[in-house]
Amino acid sequence: MDSLIARLGLALAIGLLVGLERGWQERDAPDRSRTAGIRTFGISGLLGGILAALANAIGAVSVLVGGFITFSAIFAWYKAREAAHDEDFSVTSVIAGLGVFALGALSVAGDYRAAAAGGAALAAILASREVLHGLLKRLTWVELRSALILAVMTVIVLPLLPNRTMDPWDGFNPWEVWFLTVLMASISFAGYVAVRIMGNTRGLLVSSLAGAIVSSTAVTLALARNATSAGNPLPLAGAASLAAMVSMLRVCAVVQVVEPSVFASVAIPAIAAALAFAGCGALFMKRDNGNGDGSIIARNPFELGPLLIFALLFAIVATASAGLAAQFGGRGLLASSALAGAFDVDVSVLSALRLVKQSVPVETVGQAVLAALAANAIGRLLLAISAGPVWFWLPLAGATLFAATMGACAMLFLSP
Repeated sequence: MDSLIARLGLALAIGLLVGLERGWQERDAPDRSRTAGIRTFGISGLLGGILAALANAIGAVSVLVGGFITFSAIFAWYKAREAAHDEDFSVTSVIAGLGVFALGALSVAGDYRAAAAGGAALAAILASREVLHGLLKRLTWVELRSALILAVMTVIVLPLLPNRTMDPWDGFNPWEVWFLTVLMASISFAGYVAVRIMGNTRGLLVSSLAGAIVSSTAVTLALARNATSAGNPLPLAGAASLAAMVSMLRVCAVVQVVEPSVFASVAIPAIAAALAFAGCGALFMKRDNGNGDGSIIARNPFELGPLLIFALLFAIVATASAGLAAQFGGRGLLASSALAGAFDVDVSVLSALRLVKQSVPVETVGQAVLAALAANAIGRLLLAISAGPVWFWLPLAGATLFAATMGACAMLFLSP
């Protein structure tokens, strides 16, 4: 009895929660002009719970089914009259009422925790109307296509791939390659969304930091090209230094998510180098004269062509790294990580992290990740030298040297 009373209380609470949101949305409407408010939704949830309890008590699920059909018909009829009067074609409140009834029944006859979560989610979705509609207005076809590509990659392609290694060195696992490709694209997409939400008009700092989540190399190259026509290239070098900081912190996050055992070997030197880049970037950007160009636009990371190229490179590097590690041990892994990291740090880092499962020592994998970070920093600097003026790449070279020194000192004196 006590359990039933608590479950009926939950059914009532779900209805009151949804009714509170619906009532607040229609708080300016005249009295008795709305079909359903906080009381009606609360009673609807309780009614669903009562009918579910009756169905359990007499062992007849038809009681609950018949009650739901009757409730749906009555509720929809009243809402139809209201809609005709207001010339409103929204069916949201009808669906919300049916959802409240069903969740009330679930709280009594099923998993009450799922019912509580469903009630909270339903109220949150209803309360997010303005946010969701604003998002739809800003959403472009490219971004919608990206969401569809992510869904296909995750739900359709991933389950079809074999989850086993297919080479003599246990380096190429199609499922892992595709999973980590999706993971990296999703992390990068967060940066793309940040740029879209905050906008490039907020300046150099925001666009550089958000763009670096997608690709610090692309940001550095864009800044170098902008610096050729800038009156003061030093703030642009500061933005490139901050982008390098974001890249290192992103790699630390990826290591923590993919292979936490390697994190202790990587975190201290990588974070020390990131802090060095942050300090230099802040120092350089203090010289900003307000004319910095904040037009660093991140490319959509779910563009299918670059994504397939990333997966192909990842598969090649993963197989090569496993083969070199098997043939030459740690030295082979360090060499392959440095070489791959000069072109794409994500490919190199993910390839090295996978080798932990092939019994490569954690310390060796950590050194490979750090080698990839160092090689990528050198690669960014070389791009800056090739595309930017001397007063852009010279401060960036100083920041890179300072970061490398801080990382090396941290590895020698602070790492476990």
